[in-house]
Amino acid sequence: MTVPPFPPDSAPGTRDQRESWLSRLSFADLGDFGQDDHLAAFQVFARSCAAIAAKKSPLRNGAPVTPALTAIANAALRQEVREPAQAKRFFERHFRPFRVSAKCPWAGHAGFLTGYYEPIVDGSLTRSRDFTAAVFAGPDWLSDLVEVFLAQVQGSARVRLANGKVLRLAYAGRNGHPYTSIGRILIDTGEIAEADMSLATLKQWIRAHGQNPGDAGAALMHRNKSYVFFSLHEECEPATYGLPFWIVADLPWRGSFPSPFRRLMIAQDTGSAIIGPARADIFFGSGDDAGARGGDIRHAGDVVVLLPAEEAPDP
Repeated sequence: MTVPPFPPDSAPGTRDQRESWLSRLSFADLGDFGQDDHLAAFQVFARSCAAIAAKKSPLRNGAPVTPALTAIANAALRQEVREPAQAKRFFERHFRPFRVSAKCPWAGHAGFLTGYYEPIVDGSLTRSRDFTAAVFAGPDWLSDLVEVFLAQVQGSARVRLANGKVLRLAYAGRNGHPYTSIGRILIDTGEIAEADMSLATLKQWIRAHGQNPGDAGAALMHRNKSYVFFSLHEECEPATYGLPFWIVADLPWRGSFPSPFRRLMIAQDTGSAIIGPARADIFFGSGDDAGARGGDIRHAGDVVVLLPAEEAPDP
């Protein structure tokens, strides 16, 4: 899950600012918390704990890992947690829940949720007639510029080579220009109705209107001046973040219609478009199905952060 970085407590005035949008809860206040798959959440948390213990640098800067979270990470790595009940007790022992509040137009809700995914695209380590679109500082070529563009929007991608091997493009920096939604441009100009906009529709429009210099499809992609650079990885490594979040919303995450989404999730990334305290971008996985589901998420929801018990603000 992608979240805004929390302000470090050492910065002047930030503790008061943080407490102004945090309200103390109990685990009993978290409705369906007892029915969640805590073991799955703990397994994801443990991967972040390994990164914290190894002092790995995150791909994108966030708030520094606090001493209390470091201690919790070390405790998680020492324990053998094999049952959901064990995992639940671990989170309840080491963390305290706080609702994250923000000014927003949705009465009764504290935040705004979106979804993202990791594209899986065909690629090659050498340029050829079939692979002509360059990815800077990553595998040399993808099949076309649309796939490169979508990898940049999502911030990562998996590249499937001809021999079946899958490599990962990981975020390695950006050029500093603000991100512009080209899908919104097509909606605002009447090219695609908002109800019909989807990842597949966007890709189809660009390809139908050409990707060569001077073509309308290429010109549309150039409207987004933000450019992302990548590094090549053999495996997926979590960023060093690690705080658990309890997310409550009604989302179309299983199909076309909203259904209850109640999940304990782990923050492992941040992003330039994820702005504001009660803002979260939910990772839906890899491939087109994940992209279709994640692209439909623009919904209100409650965001609860689990802060280390030793550092939690007083109620």
